[in-house]
Formats: sequence, C-alpha cells, structure tokens
Amino acid sequence: MGRVLTVLAIMALTALPLIVQAQAPAQGQGGGRQGGAPPMPMGFFISSTPMNGGNLGGLAGADKHCQTLAAAAGAGSREWRAYLSTQGPGAVNARDRIGTGPWANAKGQVIARDNAHLHGDTVEAAQLGNNLGRMTAFTEKGEPVNGQGAQPNQHDILTGSTTAGRAFTDGMDHTCSNYTSNADGMGSVQVGHHDRSGGGNTSWNSTHGSRGCSQPNLVATGGNGYIYCFAAK
Repeated sequence: MGRVLTVLAIMALTALPLIVQAQAPAQGQGGGRQGGAPPMPMGFFISSTPMNGGNLGGLAGADKHCQTLAAAAGAGSREWRAYLSTQGPGAVNARDRIGTGPWANAKGQVIARDNAHLHGDTVEAAQLGNNLGRMTAFTEKGEPVNGQGAQPNQHDILTGSTTAGRAFTDGMDHTCSNYTSNADGMGSVQVGHHDRSGGGNTSWNSTHGSRGCSQPNLVATGGNGYIYCFAAK
C-alpha cells in the first residue's frame, strides 16, 4: 500500500508543471503589451483652444494653430494641417490636405487607416466606418471634448466641408469667408459632430451650418470654435 501511494505522489508531482503551463495565459494576449508593437504616434486631435470665432486667419492661421498645439504636446516634429475646406476660385478640399494616414489619437488609438476609411469612400469602408467618435476624438492633451448632453455642449467642430471632405459648390458661404470673418449676418461655417450624435445625422465632418461666424454664435450653436488637426507627414 505504501509503495502505491509513493508512486501516485511521484506521478502527481511530475504532472504539476504541465498543468500550470496549460493554465497560464499566452504572452501578449489580454490587456498586456508583451511582445506587441508600440502604440502609434499621435496623428489626429481636436484643438483644445478656440481662436477668434470663424476668423482663423485663413488656412495658414489654422494650420499654425494646429502646429503650435501639437508642439506643446510634444508632437511638433510632424507637419500638421487643419481639416478645413475652402470655397471659390482655387477651392481646397479638406481631405486633400491631411496626408494619407493612418492617424491615431493622443492615446495611440487608430481613428482611420486612410482617406477612404476616414470618409467611407467605398461601400466596404462605409459599412466598416471609421473609429472617430466621442470615445476616441480627444484633444492633443488626450482629453475628451464635451458632447451632446454635457454642459456646455461643444460637439460642433469647424470643417467647412461636405461629408466627402470636399468644398461646397452651391454659392453659399459655408466657411465664414474662408475662415477670415467673425462677423455675424455674413455667412456661416459648416460643422461636424465629433460625438456622432444630434443634428439630424451622425456625420463627424458635415452635420449643419453654424448660426453665424462670431464666437458667441459658434457657442450658441453647440460648439466652441474647435477644429480637427491631422498630421500630414
């Protein structure tokens, strides 16, 4: 009897390492980053500060604002562009200004692989949808922006663009005179909702026009004069 017990004990000790190994999780799976690729550098953010209503100093002034904010966040080595379209002679499409992607937020989360994914250019891309929304559209500081239901609501982001990321051609002012005016009664600026809610559709880049071009009217519409910034390189 004693010999049998001894044999059984030896068998149990021999099998123990195999049991432990089988129960241990595989490295790199779950919440850890063991053996995984490092997070992507920031290539997208919502500006954390407004400028002067719809007067951003044109595209050059808006780009400079993005570059300054990115530099303050430690990402100034990249070339930053404001996601804005212009109108009239020599009109510029926002989508053509921001490079080819992919773009990640301040936390390393990819919001879109490329322009087709960002804008849903194909049926497949549209069905898949980009990853830009309330839980990923952060400022350069990695902070969330107030959305629908928060006080104050600041989900209006200036774009001057159609849902395809292109300039309007209907003759109406959708850009506050190409981002050089903060006067009311003289046009407006097209905005999108970063939280993908409210306004009759869920577009991140083209939901409705602002009430006017002054800072008070941008605020009254549901925003604060923020813009999207993308790393073009």
